[in-house]
Order: sequence, then structure tokens, then C-alpha cells
Amino acid sequence: MNKLLECAIAELARRPEDEQEAIAGLILDEMVAERGWKECFARSEDRLAELARRAREQHARGETTPLTFRAR
Repeated sequence: MNKLLECAIAELARRPEDEQEAIAGLILDEMVAERGWKECFARSEDRLAELARRAREQHARGETTPLTFRAR
């Protein structure tokens, strides 16, 4: 465990039990969500590569329009 995590856990240990439960829940939820995103991207890697290839081909054929951004 690294120093920052050790400090965070030490600080959390000084909090009331209900706060500890809430923060632990947030951390676990975040970890589950991160795993979900990684799995989603892993499953879509081939599709994303195909879309990128098609976009490059369209650009090479002059079928794309540059984006322009205006300052407000």
C-alpha cells in the first residue's frame, strides 16, 4: 500500500462508522465502475479501430469538414 492510501485510510479510521461505511461504498462503487469501463472498451476495441479506419479513409477522400470553434 502506498503512503497516500495509508494516510487516507488513517484519516478515514478517525471518522465515525457511518462516514467510514459511506466512503468505503463510494470507493468500491468507483472501482466497479472503472472495471466496467475497461471491459466495455476492451469489447469495443475492434469496432473502434474499424470506425477510425473508415474516418481516415473518408478524410483522405476529402469527404470530411474541419471543425471550427469560435470564442464566445
